[in-house]
Amino acid sequence: MGYVDFILNLAGLLLWLNWRSVRFDPLGKRKPATLMGTLRPASPKRLRRWHLLVFIAVLLLLRALAYYWLGGKIWAGKLDLGVTVLSFRSDWFLRMLAFSVLSFGLSLAVFYLALLALSLISGPEPIHGMVKIPLGWVDDWPKWTKVVLPPVVIIGGWLLAGALLVWLQVLPPAISFSQRLEQAAVIAAGGFLVWKFPLGAILVLYLLNSYIYFGTHPFWKYVNTTGQKLLRPVRSLPFPLRFGRADFAPLVALGLIFLTAELADRGLVWLYGRLPL
Repeated sequence: MGYVDFILNLAGLLLWLNWRSVRFDPLGKRKPATLMGTLRPASPKRLRRWHLLVFIAVLLLLRALAYYWLGGKIWAGKLDLGVTVLSFRSDWFLRMLAFSVLSFGLSLAVFYLALLALSLISGPEPIHGMVKIPLGWVDDWPKWTKVVLPPVVIIGGWLLAGALLVWLQVLPPAISFSQRLEQAAVIAAGGFLVWKFPLGAILVLYLLNSYIYFGTHPFWKYVNTTGQKLLRPVRSLPFPLRFGRADFAPLVALGLIFLTAELADRGLVWLYGRLPL
């Protein structure tokens, strides 16, 4: 079921990205100023944007029904929040519906957290446009607001979902509002650990591009530019990281990113288990 849930979340994410990008479709911007402009495209009629949102809603509803019918009392959906894992038993349809929606919401949150990391680096066009289209006007915000935005959204989402999760018997009732707020703050801090994946991917690609020539595609220009930005703090260390043609800066940066993320993850799990403080 876990793999099925992942695939369906991926399908929903693709529908969401289509919804975000369909307004940039040039087929809808033809002007009849010339003979070519009066010709209709040979492709089928373009879907309206709201159709894609309906498809997502139907997908989440049908998935919840499937989990409820097939899961019975022997399967439970798992929602991994990093510092804790929420378990949704499949013997109640409303609980499965909440799991279906929240599972997709979590996938969407992880995706946008990764986009925010790439937005902070701000690589060259046209590849950065692939980041800008889903983020929209958020990409133009000052950097400090992009850093503040994730914890604000995560804390607000956890506080709003708390009562629902208690009613669905997924979470025990909170001792006090301060306990729920502390939980939200720890989960929000863990959200930043998602950044290790896009940053690590860029550094790995930068390392490969340093030793293998992949051509002059704009994607590799993007990788080279963003990789150099990520390596600036490492290159300022007071010891050499380049020996001849071998550059160990990307490996050092990768090690520091994932070691820091691992230590932070263990610390946050420990802290969450001790709440309320």
